[in-house]
Amino acid sequence: MRAVMLNGSGRYADAWHRYSETTAALAELVAEAGFTVEVADDVDGALASLTDDVALIVVNAGDPHASTPEGETAAVAEASVLEAANAALEWAIDRGIGLLAVHTAAASLHDYPAYERALGARWVRDSSWHPPIGEAAVHIVGNHAIADGLEDFTVFDERYTDFRLDDVIEPIAEHEHEGIRHPLVWAREFGHSRLVYDALGHDVRSYESAGHRALLAASLAWLARVPAPTANAR
Repeated sequence: MRAVMLNGSGRYADAWHRYSETTAALAELVAEAGFTVEVADDVDGALASLTDDVALIVVNAGDPHASTPEGETAAVAEASVLEAANAALEWAIDRGIGLLAVHTAAASLHDYPAYERALGARWVRDSSWHPPIGEAAVHIVGNHAIADGLEDFTVFDERYTDFRLDDVIEPIAEHEHEGIRHPLVWAREFGHSRLVYDALGHDVRSYESAGHRALLAASLAWLARVPAPTANAR
């Protein structure tokens, strides 16, 4: 099984995340799940060149539309590349593929309508937020296959809060802030494809948590089973 990891570089980089480090940590887990991993620094180019033997796309990339601390915005991808990339991604989702989106991926790939539809919820600038990074309790919830056998765990990480909900999501894990539960990890099926979004993963300390690693292993096992046998039509 081939996995393409979209690493936050170029217009998908930012000043707050060391994507090369978290991508390397995440790549080890993806390889342990049985995938052959290819890390792509050219996000748009990698999507444009997707082939039918790619079974998993991992998105560990930032917001290409966000301004830098200096107020500059990243360069825009060439229209021809975006057109080809959108067509390739839509075809991959139509035939059946696994998508693992982590942390800032909730604010990434804004130029891809198929990704927008797949994600189910979005980080929205000036509306979504997170408490200060630190030791956090993660609560496993629901009866999804991914949650089977998992237990609550702690992790040193950011806890993304107040996503914009765009469609139905099936929560796998939540965090609690001021007495209110917020989704951290969710799963979705659409057409023949599957997606897991994991809001954790700010830095490599997140992947040192045994509980987080177990959750990702279960997520990757579920994502590997595509085309989805009982997917919901959209």
